[in-house]
Amino acid sequence: QVQLVESGGGSVQAGGSLRLSCAASGYPIPSLCMAWFRQAPGKKREGVASSGFGIAYADSVKGRFTISRDYAENTLYLQMDSLKPEDSAMYYCAARRTLYCPSSLSQNGWDYWGQGTQVTVSS
Repeated sequence: QVQLVESGGGSVQAGGSLRLSCAASGYPIPSLCMAWFRQAPGKKREGVASSGFGIAYADSVKGRFTISRDYAENTLYLQMDSLKPEDSAMYYCAARRTLYCPSSLSQNGWDYWGQGTQVTVSS
C-alpha cells in the first residue's frame, strides 16, 4: 500500500512561486509513475504533470511548472513559478505501480491518490 501526503500549498499573489511536495511511503518512488493533478471548484480534475519513463506537462503549465523527484526523501515535487489566478485549485498527487504513465495526463489508471493541498493565487 502506498500512502501519499501532499504539502506546500498556500496563498500567493500572481507572479509568485510555490513548491508542492508529495511524500510517499510504503513503496520506493523509483518504481512508480507519479503525477500532479488539480481541480478547481466546478471544474473537472485535470492533469498537470507526470513523471515516469518520461516527463509530461499540460500545455497550460509548460515553462512555468517543473516536476521532480528526491529519491533519498521518497518525495515528488512540483515547483510552480509565474503563478496565475487560473492556477488556483486543489492539487493532488497520484501514483501507479509502474513507470508507464497514462497517456495525455489522463486521470484514469492511477492506483493511489493523496488528499490534496490547496493553492490560491490572487490577482
